[in-house]
Amino acid sequence: MSIQIVPVQNHKDLVKFIKSQWLFYKDDPYFVPPLMADRLKLFNREKNPFFKHSEMQEFLAYRNNNIVGRIAAIKNDNHNITHNDKVGFFGFFESINDQEVANALFLEVEQWLAKRGLDTMRGPENPSQNDEIGLLIEGFNSPPMILMEYNPPYYIDLIKNSGFNLAMTLYAWLLDANNYMTEKLERLQKIVRERYKITIRPVNFKNKKQFKKDVDTLKYIYNMAWEKNWGFVKMTDEEFDFLVADLKQVADPNLALICEIDGKPAGVALGVPDINQVLIYNKKGSMLGAAWNLMTKSKKIDQMRVIILGVLKEYRNTGADSVLYYELSKRAIARGITKGEASWVLEINQEMNRALQQTIQGTVYKKYGLYERPIPLNQ
Repeated sequence: MSIQIVPVQNHKDLVKFIKSQWLFYKDDPYFVPPLMADRLKLFNREKNPFFKHSEMQEFLAYRNNNIVGRIAAIKNDNHNITHNDKVGFFGFFESINDQEVANALFLEVEQWLAKRGLDTMRGPENPSQNDEIGLLIEGFNSPPMILMEYNPPYYIDLIKNSGFNLAMTLYAWLLDANNYMTEKLERLQKIVRERYKITIRPVNFKNKKQFKKDVDTLKYIYNMAWEKNWGFVKMTDEEFDFLVADLKQVADPNLALICEIDGKPAGVALGVPDINQVLIYNKKGSMLGAAWNLMTKSKKIDQMRVIILGVLKEYRNTGADSVLYYELSKRAIARGITKGEASWVLEINQEMNRALQQTIQGTVYKKYGLYERPIPLNQ
């Protein structure tokens, strides 16, 4: 049967595009359904500030009138300005286990990107490195934590056989407070705090004026601490505020921390309770179902994801990162959380990976890949 690739052109098509994801995970026990309302907001060109500097086109693949795949082509202007390259991206990739379908989807994206003068296709990024990214390539035996990706193992072969090579590996570290919250660590972090006059305080969620100041601090440190990372693009003010508005709904104020040295902001840490432990029961992805499961099953949440932990360059030799991990873990334990995931971390980030392995006694339990292939000229 021939494959037809159809562009998403209106709201009805977009709903079909989003809902099609369920088709590929019918019997998968580890699939955590996204919330329809969140996905609609993510794709909304008016509400999501990502689209103020970038563009995206979604496509659906049909065979015999049945949806057999989907993908999005993405031109991220801020990325190309930052890195002075011509990289285009693919995201939101789903497909049946059929190489012909995958090839057709990637060819459609390639042609879309080529028309816009781009010479490389990379992904998956959904839709940018500041969102959910990467193809799961190791660690298929558990559900993903909040805002992390999940996919069937056969996607690896579909992408490789479409001519992509692995460009970068991302690590997800599994942390167990029982392994590293020792008396020795407590003594060491106390010495570090006193030596460098380190103080840790939570973001002030209650005072509107102070909250805005704290968000500005988070934004500044996030953009400065990661600016030299491979593929990183600074978030605009609007993009960061857009992210904060979402995270504020699920964040625990005690797990959003600012580190100060001599009274000056030096680092930040953000741990978010892993609500995926509850949302996995919300099979239809409805807001009502999510609210009900959060209300009735919240006691099941015993792990968190460390989404952000960064220290400004001038303070990286102070041990502030270890103090942040200690304080974050101590506060998490107080609310019944003893396990967590630090993700994602670039494989080439030796400093962070060394700290997670040696100081925090973490284990890499999932790996994600970003793949790329050249776009032929004269398309």
